[in-house]
Amino acid sequence: MIKAIDAHIHLDMYTETAATSLIAELAEHHIEALIAVSRHLESCKATERLLKQAPEQVFAAYGFHPEQELPTEDQLKDLIGWIREHSSRMIAVGEIGLPYYMRLDAEAKGRVFELTPYIALLESFLKLAADLDKPVVLHAVYEDADVVCDLLEKHGIKKAHFHWFKGSHSTVERMIQAGYFISITPDVLYEEEIRTLVRDYPIALLMVETDGPWPFEGPFEGQQTHPRMIHAVIEQIALLKGLPAEKAAQTLLNNTKQFYSIPSSRFF
Repeated sequence: MIKAIDAHIHLDMYTETAATSLIAELAEHHIEALIAVSRHLESCKATERLLKQAPEQVFAAYGFHPEQELPTEDQLKDLIGWIREHSSRMIAVGEIGLPYYMRLDAEAKGRVFELTPYIALLESFLKLAADLDKPVVLHAVYEDADVVCDLLEKHGIKKAHFHWFKGSHSTVERMIQAGYFISITPDVLYEEEIRTLVRDYPIALLMVETDGPWPFEGPFEGQQTHPRMIHAVIEQIALLKGLPAEKAAQTLLNNTKQFYSIPSSRFF
């Protein structure tokens, strides 16, 4: 089976037993590595513990997920301080971004949602990434992606990975021109919006992910999300691009290693 990397997974959100088992099964399923993102300080610490269990397979990104309440000033200071102290062990700042779904939910309920503080929070992490010279892992979809593109340009950040991206054709074109990467999830097997995105986006700027433990539908209904699912994602990308599966898989693997500066020698 062709090897692959799961470019975005919330490993800390699995139970400790499930995460340990998942890591132990990676070689069996020809998964070379995982890019494990984080959501807040305790999540970062949990991700670090998992990294220490399997430093050849787990690569950590530290950040603050935007789809939650804002951190206090002290919490933000502690988190950024911790990330700086542990920056030598991380490969990216993430997951960071803007709260599209939380804002949508609030507006549907007739509540006013103030986005400005979230933009300020995101800028704090973009400044950190620029200072540490690290890539960023982004949660930014639809119109939020344009705001984020503006901020990436403002802070001079070139290496940006928009995970599970969705957006307008104009935004897609803008991101392609900027050389930003996106990653494709298992819903490419049953969501036409994602299938169209794959057709439009250059394979040279694609990665694959599960966003586990987020559950999927279609052929994955009722299954716990596992990195082995990305092999089906790769096969779909190959079909949509009209490429041999082996060529598509090698391109996606190389894209991920090069983006995150992961040397092949790190793998068994």
